[in-house]
Amino acid sequence: MNSNYALHEVLEVHEMAAFKTVCMTKSRTMQALVTNPELKQILQQDVQLSQQQLQELGGVLSKVTLT
Repeated sequence: MNSNYALHEVLEVHEMAAFKTVCMTKSRTMQALVTNPELKQILQQDVQLSQQQLQELGGVLSKVTLT
């Protein structure tokens, strides 16, 4: 995989990671407030998926070389 990225590409990945972090935080917070078990399960799945996606974005960012 090519790890040479332009600055604007790195900033876009940072922006996606920041947005995904906010979404995950909201899902975690809503889990504590929701009483419907089905909705609680959906929120838990969203948190798990968000964690995986953030790890992937972090992996991309850890290999970045700016060009």
